[in-house]
Amino acid sequence: MYLSHFGLQEQPFTLTPNTQFYFGLPSHNEAMEVLRTALDAGEGFIKVTGEVGSGKTLLCRKLLNELPENFPTAYIPNPMLAPQEFRRAVAAEIGVVLQEGGDQQQFTRQIEDKLIEKASEGLSVVLIVDEAQAMPDDTIEALRLMTNLETESKKLLQVVLFGQPELDQKLASPRLRQLRQRITFSYQLRKMDADQVEQYVHHRLQIAGYKGAPVFGHKQCKAMVAACHGTARLINVVSHKALMLAYGEGKHEVSLEHVKYAVNDTEATRGAVMNRYMGWAVAASTVVFLTVSLVVMWQTGGGW
Repeated sequence: MYLSHFGLQEQPFTLTPNTQFYFGLPSHNEAMEVLRTALDAGEGFIKVTGEVGSGKTLLCRKLLNELPENFPTAYIPNPMLAPQEFRRAVAAEIGVVLQEGGDQQQFTRQIEDKLIEKASEGLSVVLIVDEAQAMPDDTIEALRLMTNLETESKKLLQVVLFGQPELDQKLASPRLRQLRQRITFSYQLRKMDADQVEQYVHHRLQIAGYKGAPVFGHKQCKAMVAACHGTARLINVVSHKALMLAYGEGKHEVSLEHVKYAVNDTEATRGAVMNRYMGWAVAASTVVFLTVSLVVMWQTGGGW
């Protein structure tokens, strides 16, 4: 709706994890360095955790895109699977065709044979599991047993777990202590501060085609940090709505009022605004609704 107004080629604040928009936050760069170091060292288990919306999936996809050819990958985006289903998913990712009716021992042997074949070619298979906190305990145990596959000198399968903080709580269970002890490298993503948010939103606007002066000032970014707790996903939501409001008023800069209105119109951030702004909540929802309605009317009617 506001693309031409700001000279954009595409939406700058979509929620889809698009590596084209990757911004090298210190926390994300450090996590990538930990991952590369651990994988180069041949470590069995590596873990990266972060709050909801902190950019784990984006980091996961960037890792998938940037691993060298000697690290073939198996990617499990939804690991909420029973042990047998999980084995089948891993097998499919590494090119193993499992026979129907085979038992778990046969499945494991076939997977092991494929991993040995890859190792003989000088390849190190990396299994990347996103949303790992959703894995059932029995499936986590099946994963641990799968990583027992090794030669005398190296692991046949390296595992990277991406998950929310609940993953740490799950692994703290005495039942899963064997896997917890195998995690040799781990990293926890940090949230953004105001300076980082300012750089982040400007970076995404530039990638989307914007070439003018900064649209979001420091005060606006500071307000977004306070309301969104430095979480990238919520920053995207609020930034998108703030741009809609600026566009609706024919302005090329986002004001503090636009940010406050956008915050109050977002359920996940509503109530995070300072008390002196709380009276604007109803007006904020009305402004956003009217802006969207007017734009839709203009688009469908060919003009105002």
